[in-house]
Amino acid sequence: MDIQAAVTETAGGAFRIERLTIEAPGPDQVLVRIVACGVCHTDMVMRDGALPVPFPAVFGHEGAGVVETVGPGVTGLAPGDHVLLSFDSCGACSACSDHQPGYCPEFFPRNFLGALQPGQGGLRRGGERIGSNIFGQSSFATYALAHPRNVVKVDADLPLPLLAPLGCGIQTGAGTVLDTLRLKPGQSIAIFGAGAVGLAAVMAAVIAGAGRIALLDRHRHRLELGRELGATESAESPDTLTGPFDHIVDTTGAPALLGAAVDLLAARGTLALVGAYPSDPRLSIDASAIMSMGRRIVGVVEGGIDPQRFVPDLIDHYRAGRLPMEKLVRTYPFAAIDEAVHDSESGAVIKPVLLMEQNA
Repeated sequence: MDIQAAVTETAGGAFRIERLTIEAPGPDQVLVRIVACGVCHTDMVMRDGALPVPFPAVFGHEGAGVVETVGPGVTGLAPGDHVLLSFDSCGACSACSDHQPGYCPEFFPRNFLGALQPGQGGLRRGGERIGSNIFGQSSFATYALAHPRNVVKVDADLPLPLLAPLGCGIQTGAGTVLDTLRLKPGQSIAIFGAGAVGLAAVMAAVIAGAGRIALLDRHRHRLELGRELGATESAESPDTLTGPFDHIVDTTGAPALLGAAVDLLAARGTLALVGAYPSDPRLSIDASAIMSMGRRIVGVVEGGIDPQRFVPDLIDHYRAGRLPMEKLVRTYPFAAIDEAVHDSESGAVIKPVLLMEQNA
């Protein structure tokens, strides 16, 4: 079947919408008609070649749409089902069995390398294979091939464009607070970065009943939104934050902030590393300040959650008014993908969402 997809030819290249051929779903695949897809910072990281993705490639990993058909052996999903897409995992390892598929040993090949199993379909441009299956979906397209493990069925009355970002950015921030840190009522938390992940962490901290919720960012309009969402204090520099905090979540990926984060931690406090950090950074952290105070540093992938379990919880919070996604999302026609990416990179928009259908 012919589809429209945003192809990135080489590392650092532009997103160019082209006509491609998508193959029929093979074993363990689900063909989804994409209604909308969020734009995530990781899409730009992959576009710029900071991860070894297979160029030319189709990115996009916050897809939302309707199941068109399923491949051989797929159960539990049927044509017409409304779905949100998340990251892929093997489903059989100890991490997957523990409902923490973000730490699956196959996470890297399944989500960044676009690895396909024998008999599975992909994307082609004439006789050329195009890098697909990124995050098990490649949803910057009008159709995508996903997998039962990264497809979450949702009620048909839900607004797919508004909820598309639940599959990555929102679950990462909220999952870090609610599942990985398990923030308790009355505890304090500081969140570094007021993008989609950081603001999701703010909303989750409110849900968890946090006492102090401090938010750090360079953009005043983002700090103002954070206050509206429940942050009790805000700062443009870590020097103006007053610790200690029971938890700190760093979403910025800036190693220079981590020393300050450790200094702001309470005894037995936890620093969660959530950002996209540069490869092999040399960190300057006082190890004795960690050991002597019982502090912890934990790495977090996708919030440390299982999308099949956690995304339905997020939807419950949305329905109850505790996750006001409408305050984060701005929609763009698919043809305006360059504008959406620019607005994301500049910080002008928290969460751009591309609409693949005019009436979405």
